[in-house]
Amino acid sequence: MDAAIDLSDATKALDLENIRFQLMRLEDTITFHLIERVQFPLNPTIYKPGGVQIPGSNLSLFDWMLREQESLQSLVRRYQSPDEYPFFPSALQAPILQPLHYPRILHPNDVDVNKDLKEKYIHIILPSACRQFGKEDRGETEENYGSAATCDVALLQALSRRIHFGKFVAESKFRQETDRFVGLIRAADTEGLHAAITNETVEKKLLERLKLKAKAYGTDPSNGLGGQGKIDVDAVVQMYKETVIPLTKLVEVEYLMQRLEGTSWKA
Repeated sequence: MDAAIDLSDATKALDLENIRFQLMRLEDTITFHLIERVQFPLNPTIYKPGGVQIPGSNLSLFDWMLREQESLQSLVRRYQSPDEYPFFPSALQAPILQPLHYPRILHPNDVDVNKDLKEKYIHIILPSACRQFGKEDRGETEENYGSAATCDVALLQALSRRIHFGKFVAESKFRQETDRFVGLIRAADTEGLHAAITNETVEKKLLERLKLKAKAYGTDPSNGLGGQGKIDVDAVVQMYKETVIPLTKLVEVEYLMQRLEGTSWKA
């Protein structure tokens, strides 16, 4: 729970500079979590229902740990925050802490890409990252099943938060260019919306920055930046280029397509 942006103040929460700062912090969090995860083999067994026998559950070890973690974290209000989206909503419990009262920042919507994210995480992100430096996956180490799944939970939650932050970006841009976006939404012009939210210069700088971070964070300082790192830098960049950025744009466009519901613009 990396809260840096002030969600109690709608003006601050929707300031694009504040949002960009938060997204850059999440780049750090995600990169560090991925470095932690790839110290272990892929261990595909932990993603298969029944692959690891769990008393009273037919979930995979990964899903079981994710559900249990979300259930625990819900007790301390994690999922009351408007920037958090659970993978197992039915597992959430009533918080033991007093509720926080956030202002309404986002328009009511049901956009949630966690299902797609989890599929891509298991089948695309992890196989690429765990190969490391062009080598084949290192097989399985049963003694690391729990450690690998623990790293997975932290990483997947950070990815979900980063991707769903697209709603804040979309709302900020909608408020800055309301007439333009209302016209595109009324016309159901999803291609136009996609173009309107895309800034290729910003995306290019993001990928360049991410490559530098992955190289720096994944290298032992005593070996210098020329030594072999702890992670395949290209796999980190690929994760953003092929999964994080496309899913974030999908969140933004789908959010905007619901933005006029219940407003005078809908007429």
